[in-house]
Amino acid sequence: MAKVAMTVNGRKVSKECEDRTLLVHFLRDQLSLTGTHVGCDTSQCGACVVHMDGKAVKSCSILAAQAAGSEILTIEGLAANGELHPVQAAFKANHGLQCGFCTPGMVMTAVDMINRHGGKLDEQTVRENLEGNICRCTGYHNIVKAILAAAEEMSAAGRQAAE
Repeated sequence: MAKVAMTVNGRKVSKECEDRTLLVHFLRDQLSLTGTHVGCDTSQCGACVVHMDGKAVKSCSILAAQAAGSEILTIEGLAANGELHPVQAAFKANHGLQCGFCTPGMVMTAVDMINRHGGKLDEQTVRENLEGNICRCTGYHNIVKAILAAAEEMSAAGRQAAE
């Protein structure tokens, strides 16, 4: 057993877990943060995407011990003061989900994508950056539409803040 300490959604946590515990299971089983989904356990579907030290990672491919000392952001940590994050709001407004199983990973991937590319996203770039995230329901059209809408809103908000 290892004692693993990290910051999750702005809160310092420390728990004991087996050395082989994956980050996704640490989040779900030790911290009861079940928004991060286990879809494949082979790092192919993207349902488990979280941010580790500001970058999107597949939490089914990282040991909890490897994340020790890191800052982790899960889907539960995106909303602030009762307001959805702009990406979450865009997924809702643009019907970017159906069954919802892939949605947390898609949203976390989208936030990372927008942070990296800013308002310079186009459909092809979004589709390329979604490789590694599987949705079996939607055909991706509304997911792409939601990400482009969120990127535009976040870019506009950034321009307003700069003025």
